[in-house]
Amino acid sequence: MKWLNEVNLPLKTTFLQQVWNRWAAKDRAIDNRPPLPFWVIVRKEVSDHIHSWRLIILMGVIVLACLGSLITGLLHFNDFVKVTDPEDAFFFLKLFSASGSGLPSFVVFISFLGPLLGIGLGFDAVNSEVSKGTLARVLSQPIFRDQWLNAKFAAGLLVVAVLLGSLTFLFVGLGILRIGIPPTPEEFLRILIFILVSVCYVGFWLNLSILFSVRFRQAATSALAVIAVWLFFTVFYGIIVNLIGSAIAPSDYAHPQQIIQYQQFMTNLMRVVPSQLYSDATTTLLMPSVRSLGPLSSEQVVGALPSPLPLGQSVLLVWAQLTALLAATAVCFGLAYYAFMRREIRSR
Repeated sequence: MKWLNEVNLPLKTTFLQQVWNRWAAKDRAIDNRPPLPFWVIVRKEVSDHIHSWRLIILMGVIVLACLGSLITGLLHFNDFVKVTDPEDAFFFLKLFSASGSGLPSFVVFISFLGPLLGIGLGFDAVNSEVSKGTLARVLSQPIFRDQWLNAKFAAGLLVVAVLLGSLTFLFVGLGILRIGIPPTPEEFLRILIFILVSVCYVGFWLNLSILFSVRFRQAATSALAVIAVWLFFTVFYGIIVNLIGSAIAPSDYAHPQQIIQYQQFMTNLMRVVPSQLYSDATTTLLMPSVRSLGPLSSEQVVGALPSPLPLGQSVLLVWAQLTALLAATAVCFGLAYYAFMRREIRSR
């Protein structure tokens, strides 16, 4: 038996060596495989965004504005925290909604400056490549047309996610250093969901700007068009809604049910605006005491416990707003995708 084991030992060693060589060859083949064109374009676009003065200027403006809101929130933090407040267990979240000294809160700054970030990253994503003649040269390579457009959107969304995530965590870190108490696990989860909602909100404006970049051949025209849409929703739409509300407002002696229906109608009109959807979602997530986003009757308020909502209930309350933001983003990207795939691209 001893000589049989001595014969089998080289055979076992040879078999294991063959298996190892096969696995090593597969690993070398995977390592030597060229990267997918999609990720190559994503890395190139992210590098272009990072080294562009446009992003540096926008990032500087957003960082300075948010640092100003942080300083304001820390200076007035004692005014917002009350011992008898049932929401006092979530006092760290008050930093995001605190305002004072003429400066709005962190959430308001993101709501106002976030669209500018998305517009700045996407208004010339396609037409600048067409005007330079680089799009035809890129698509002459073994790259699918939809991969190129998907990479443009993915690169812009990745830059937005990294920027907003870093800015929010910087906000949290400075708040911890100043207050001395870290956020609770539920507060941390609410902050993470707030980052995701903010990325989705800015992603809508990024997709809208890419859509106009596909539709118009000049970058200046697409920039003016998307800025006009942003100004309409930011300034003029509220004026139009107020005029409609003044025209159909019920009298002071109207039935309470009629007044509630009027308030619900006005609320639904305002929810056409993306910033209103974002404001509803972030307010509910960062202020757990919010139990409703619409008008309530006295019968509905009676018997309600003055306690903050758990995270699951807060997300359920704003699920319609989150779905609307995602749907609007998907619709804009779908229209841009359809227009770009049907577009004729010629070399210069």
